[in-house]
Amino acid sequence: MKVAVGCDEAGYALKEELKSHLAAQGHEITDYGVGPDETALYPDIAFAVATGVAGGEHERAILICGTGIGVCISANKVRGIRAAQAHDTYSAERAQKSNNAQIICIGARVIGQELAKSIVDAFIGSCFEGGKSAPKVERISEYEARATA
Repeated sequence: MKVAVGCDEAGYALKEELKSHLAAQGHEITDYGVGPDETALYPDIAFAVATGVAGGEHERAILICGTGIGVCISANKVRGIRAAQAHDTYSAERAQKSNNAQIICIGARVIGQELAKSIVDAFIGSCFEGGKSAPKVERISEYEARATA
């Protein structure tokens, strides 16, 4: 799977750990930064990642900042993107299965590396189920279209 990753300086160490974890599973990783000793405004990283996902360059993405909140808010500003914050495996799985989220957002100051790997595995390993959730996701898209028209 083509997976994009991005972070601000608070998420650098976790991003590097997750990149290695995903690469070991055979995923193709695109790193949007930041690098060691770099700083960045998380909205810039989140917007770049979300734009790449919306444009079809990546199937899924992982964004990391201190809490996961800022990157989630920022990514959701890109039309067509559904980014979800998750600090447990159930939420990560449901982000994809129920909400067809393309991006998961994680807080590096909130969870540890091993839990983050489990969260990413739950997200990457899940597929949208449709069913009763499909009309809800369609309604989100309808509201988005109205808001950006």
